[in-house]
Amino acid sequence: MGESKKLKNRWLIALAAVGIHISIGSVYAWSVFTNPIREQLGWELSAVSLTFSIAIVFLGLSAAFMGHFVEKYGPRRSGLVAASFFGVGLVGAGFAINIESLGLLYFTYGALGGIGLGVGYITPVSTLVKWFPDRRGLATGLAIMGFGFASMVASPIMASLIDSVGLANTFFTLGIAYFLIMLVSALYIERPPAGYMEGVQNAGKKVASDLSQLTANEAVKTRRFWYLWIMLFINVTCGIAILSVASPMAQEIAGLSAAAAATMVGVMGVFNGLGRIGWASISDYMGRANVYTAFFLIQIVTFLTLPSITHAILFQAVLFLIMTCYGGGFASIPAYIGDLFGTKQLGAIHGYILTAWALAGLVGPILASWIRETTDSYAGTLYIFGFMFIAALLVSLVIRIDIKQLKAKNELKDLAS
Repeated sequence: MGESKKLKNRWLIALAAVGIHISIGSVYAWSVFTNPIREQLGWELSAVSLTFSIAIVFLGLSAAFMGHFVEKYGPRRSGLVAASFFGVGLVGAGFAINIESLGLLYFTYGALGGIGLGVGYITPVSTLVKWFPDRRGLATGLAIMGFGFASMVASPIMASLIDSVGLANTFFTLGIAYFLIMLVSALYIERPPAGYMEGVQNAGKKVASDLSQLTANEAVKTRRFWYLWIMLFINVTCGIAILSVASPMAQEIAGLSAAAAATMVGVMGVFNGLGRIGWASISDYMGRANVYTAFFLIQIVTFLTLPSITHAILFQAVLFLIMTCYGGGFASIPAYIGDLFGTKQLGAIHGYILTAWALAGLVGPILASWIRETTDSYAGTLYIFGFMFIAALLVSLVIRIDIKQLKAKNELKDLAS
């Protein structure tokens, strides 16, 4: 039976992964709901926005705690778990709106939806790394690009649904639609057969061997795990912070009108998505370590010069470049994990590293607002983040010493055997 089973098309597996990510990525369009909820129910802005923060925290926590579940039961089961939690979370949010319960909204969209997000986020990624040993960056970049682009696709659909069927019915409709998309995607996705590694569909490309094959609990005890964690944390903290203040900052520094700044924020989403597929694909050729060093060099320069750029188009171009580095950081990390720790428990290790994202989601916007209020300008915010990137750059160089030592150790082992 095992031998005669037809091998699934790995590009269709990638498409199924995009299906899951484009569904859960709609969380980034939460702001579309903000004003309609406030107008209909009279809740405070901060109370409504907290729903999104809860969802991101649960994303990070569930990714960390459910990584082992993904590895143990495979992508199909974990995909079904993600579809169920995310679908129920959205439908439940509709009920919360109907009975005007903020607590229920936090529980359904925030907690249940957030668990669906976390499990759904890591489910396809570790599978894709195994299907594309020759193009790890490209494969994970594809799926994670879906997450980045999702809000662009979802926002206009959500807005027109709210207008035509009302707020609660929008949540019901989206909950059922996303559940079905994720269900179909989860049913197709599966791990490649054992030994699907060298030469298979690689068109003669030699696949570099991984530096080690560690379990998640072994990986956490290494220095290089924490180097990756710090790099992702700084990249995401500064990126999310910029996302949260982009519109008022562009108006203050470059004199954009409110409408122009709103358009710019939409276009930033496009560059966030393009950075995910672009940088992750480049990392297949340049190497993961070089790509991360490039991210930090680019962002040191851009963050430190941005406050003095008053030319509107140039200001926006620099922001778009920053957004590609922000998206690229997410998309390149799974492939980097594969290179350093192997694919034995990649989903679980990825889950642990995503706790950096959960923490950054809280720290970034709070830090940006606090620095803005303390210094009374966005320039101070940008300078402080610029200096944080100098620390990240140093970490991206220090991790190379670790990688070099590991390579030397592996070569000695090979010689001995």
